Amino acid sequence: MVSAGKAPAAGAEQRLKDLGIALPPPPTPFGAYVEAVKIGKLLFLSGMLPVVDRKPQYVGRVGGELSAEDGRKAAEIATLSALAAIKEYLGSFDKVAGIAKLGVYIATEGDFRDHPKVADGASELLLKVFGTEMLSGRIVLGVASLPLGMPVEVELVLELAE
Repeated sequence: MVSAGKAPAAGAEQRLKDLGIALPPPPTPFGAYVEAVKIGKLLFLSGMLPVVDRKPQYVGRVGGELSAEDGRKAAEIATLSALAAIKEYLGSFDKVAGIAKLGVYIATEGDFRDHPKVADGASELLLKVFGTEMLSGRIVLGVASLPLGMPVEVELVLELAE
């Protein structure tokens, strides 16, 4: 559970280095919105897509053109974009006190049932970077389509230490 006054995620940047994970360039909007908005002690990130340098890394529906493993990898890429957006907006992961919510939206075929396996691509990356004390609740939804034909969109709400 995330609570006010929780210690910041000290070491998250070092964990990224130790894991050999390089962040992509921070994402830029595909429309009339911003990637991050701070309201009080919360940072709301816009939906992050599996995009690197504005190029989709996966296109299609999970359970159709794409496997659950493809969806899992797409969720991880989208989460890397979220991490890049956090770093760009805050300057340091040390300003993150907690992950309040993780939302994972998956474009699927109607009979697809492995949503949790796909969403774990996002959850497990966040767990590796921020540690078990930052594990959040999440919502995972299957949808008919997502922007630009991509299979996954990841949404985060963070509690800030400031």
